[in-house]
Amino acid sequence: MVPLLPIFLLGMFPMFLIALLGFFGLALFGVLVVCVGLASSNEAHDNFNHDVIVHGYARGSERAARASDMHLAARLGLRLEAVGAAMILTAAIGLCYAG
Repeated sequence: MVPLLPIFLLGMFPMFLIALLGFFGLALFGVLVVCVGLASSNEAHDNFNHDVIVHGYARGSERAARASDMHLAARLGLRLEAVGAAMILTAAIGLCYAG
């Protein structure tokens, strides 16, 4: 647990700064969540395309399993994008009505 202490100490300050920024910090965090969702979806498609290109089309059951994994990861990415957009929208509404 002691080797992880420097990582915790370095990561603590940006998260604390986001909390201090208020609604702008929430919007910033929402943008980061949207970026993670996009990256997750792109990585899922990249892995599927890599398998198809390198290994070729396999049997139907194996190909269906790979496609199912890709769709599952893409749905997770879409959920993250929706949550990030909701965070950005909440921050925008908060900035408009807070003061």
